[in-house]
Amino acid sequence: MSVARGNRLVYVAIALSGLTALGAEVVWTRLLSLLFGATTYTFSLILAVFLMGLGIGSSIGAAVARAFPNSRVPLAVCQLLLCGAIAWAAHTTGTSMPFWPINPSIGKGLDAPVYQFELDLLRALWVVLPGAILWGASFPLAIGAAAREGEDTGRLVGGIYAANTVGAIFGALITSLILVAAVGSQKAQQVLIAISAMSGLLMLVTASGSDPGDGATQGVESPRHRGLTPILGMVAAGAIAGLLMRTVPPLPGILIAYGRYAATWVGINEIIYSGEGVTASVAVSRTASGVLNYHNAGKVQASSEPQDMRLQRMLGHLTTLVPENPQRVLVIGCGAGVTAGAVSVDPLVKGETIAEIEPLVPQVVSKYFSEYNFNVVANPKVTVHLDDARHYLLTTKEKFDAITSDPLDPWVRGAATLYTREFFEVAKSHLNPGGVVTLFVQLYESNDAAVKSEVATFLDAFPGGMVFANTSNGLGYDLVLLGQVEPKPIDVDRVEARLRDPKNAAIATSLGQIGIHSAVELFGTYAGHKTDMSGWLSGAAINQDRNLRLQYLAGLGLNLYQSDAIYRNMIKESQYPDHLFTGSQQTLAALRSTVNQALGR
Repeated sequence: MSVARGNRLVYVAIALSGLTALGAEVVWTRLLSLLFGATTYTFSLILAVFLMGLGIGSSIGAAVARAFPNSRVPLAVCQLLLCGAIAWAAHTTGTSMPFWPINPSIGKGLDAPVYQFELDLLRALWVVLPGAILWGASFPLAIGAAAREGEDTGRLVGGIYAANTVGAIFGALITSLILVAAVGSQKAQQVLIAISAMSGLLMLVTASGSDPGDGATQGVESPRHRGLTPILGMVAAGAIAGLLMRTVPPLPGILIAYGRYAATWVGINEIIYSGEGVTASVAVSRTASGVLNYHNAGKVQASSEPQDMRLQRMLGHLTTLVPENPQRVLVIGCGAGVTAGAVSVDPLVKGETIAEIEPLVPQVVSKYFSEYNFNVVANPKVTVHLDDARHYLLTTKEKFDAITSDPLDPWVRGAATLYTREFFEVAKSHLNPGGVVTLFVQLYESNDAAVKSEVATFLDAFPGGMVFANTSNGLGYDLVLLGQVEPKPIDVDRVEARLRDPKNAAIATSLGQIGIHSAVELFGTYAGHKTDMSGWLSGAAINQDRNLRLQYLAGLGLNLYQSDAIYRNMIKESQYPDHLFTGSQQTLAALRSTVNQALGR
């Protein structure tokens, strides 16, 4: 084999190395985000460990390259060892680590996030570091393998770097956009093992066919033995890589469903569906009592539990009952489809658009909840738009009479962009006169600072906005925020008349199923407005595009369960608002009594 051809194969090998490096990082980030919680801190932690490994590996690789002037065999060994490193990571994340006896909510006090970070760092090192060291070592070894006497060093390093970078770009794109969604993380990691084996075998081929001037050992073995030994080595390496591919386990459904709490949920609920999509891994589980749960980002995002049904139905019906003529409605986030279904049963709604980023959610998950969401996806007046909601609103010219938003938890990396001041302004710009925006805000798996930021940012965009509470057994659980383009009092009698109209029987029935039987009971969940909460909101961080402060605040509270304490602090100064509701004296007296009772006044 000529030196020139051997060098070209070195460039191919290091490109394949870059492909597997970024491809594996994509897969590991998805898997470890389930285990650690998909916060911005998790992403930064994985990246830091990966970069540290590359640095360590580069130092080792440089030392080896100096000891072996022709580094093709060491490069081949390095690539073949990566088959084992990828298999190790797959085994650890799929069959071992999810079942370590760890409960993240055990930690207490201000230092709890620090202790969790230390634990996550150790687990990231356990999974990521071996492969990262080997990829780091591959780069200087590739330079040594391709180097020729008298060659321009800058040109050589630049070429190796370019090949590695191009491979890395392809690896990140193909794995994230195609491979995982098409075949799942198990087969994706098997493919990466095969590619690493191919890269190593290429280097064994070049090493076995080296020219005399290319550093090959001469005069030690007969030509027959010199040709047979590399062939046997390649066969053995290929066989071992094949065996390692078979050890890669499927992704456990319990991990997709319960993520960092997987070990505490083993054998409790039945996982009836799990799937890996382009943007997320989702699951549906069923409890022994028949309750359905929709899981995304390694946690329950919606369910048929009474407290969750109450929130989801409240969110949908407040969205269409407050505006006088809600003909066009946008629902941000499909989820289990219960909120979208509540919107769809309003006969005034002529067209409903659901903006959902993950195709598996409306295509698969919502169908499991058809009994609870009125089979919303199949409704002819409903259009499912597969897109990021922010991108959709920034690019569409369509106007709506109402918009309701139920994004993923704000601690999930990227979700905070749907809670920014700028996004609320974009939503407001797409509302017709008299339009409203409603937003879900969770109090569980959060902290006081994050909830303050969400509420303060929304009320900054909608100064006349209102907060409605969904309590569970009298304890704070979650909230619905409501803002109007043109703030005006809500006519409670008008809403009551709509609920009593036989044409709206589906709405009344839907609300009745969650224990709300009148407009007074619906608006009796009022919990406050901006003036009431001025003391509590003092110093709250406004979440903006330029800082995304919310994702950092929320990321520190994902393992906390302080919902009632947060709620009690929030409503401490809240009073019945004379200026926010209108209606007959009898209706308003009943509403005042209901609100005061809920607020403990």
